[in-house]
Amino acid sequence: MAAVQGHLSNGADGPDGTEAGGDDTPPAFRHAVAALCGVRVRPEVELDPTPPPRRLAPYSYALEAVVTGASDDEELAEGRLILLHDPAGHDSWRGTFRLVTLVHADLEPEIAADPLLPEVCWSWLTGALEARGLPYGAPSGTVTRASSHYFGAMGEREPSTRIEIRASWTPAAHPAPEPARPGPRRPEAAEEGAGEPLGVPDTAGHLAAWCDLLCQIAGLPPAGAAEAGVVSLPQRRGPQAR
Repeated sequence: MAAVQGHLSNGADGPDGTEAGGDDTPPAFRHAVAALCGVRVRPEVELDPTPPPRRLAPYSYALEAVVTGASDDEELAEGRLILLHDPAGHDSWRGTFRLVTLVHADLEPEIAADPLLPEVCWSWLTGALEARGLPYGAPSGTVTRASSHYFGAMGEREPSTRIEIRASWTPAAHPAPEPARPGPRRPEAAEEGAGEPLGVPDTAGHLAAWCDLLCQIAGLPPAGAAEAGVVSLPQRRGPQAR
């Protein structure tokens, strides 16, 4: 498994849009991004930083991912995850952090014809978060199923269907530590939580859950032992050119 590599980002001033803009970046945002960069992902997932949008929030950081199959030229699914931060808070977010994603994959015709496919795909997102015990709020999004039929010079190509998930949710912050009880304190107790900014969500956990979603929509089996009640799409037939 490989760790995510990236730069601290506030969506401004960097040569590629991912470099931090200066020392005024909030510690909470720095901590949230640092946690993202320490996540280890499955070998089938290629995860890299990408320039984030500049107008959605004062601070943002983005990652893009591709899920590959048996060969590096076989692309099963791809997506983008954006971490937004507004220290002043945002009414629609109901918090100071927000995660936004776009995920899509090509499907086999028999799978794409399932009338319940949009509901199932949405449940994969919420289920991935809940399976890792990640509290979240204000989820919102769409699941789009688009079919393509080819004609003329392209008439020999088989019809294809692409599923696309656009979603956003607010990751709940770590709870504040309980007040210290009266009495003598151990020296090590005074250091517990030192340097841990309050109000920072478990961004590492949310990234791991998002990678679970990507692998599921790509048709890969769950990592490790088989999980009861988890349904994945069958593997695609034939590679997609990258």
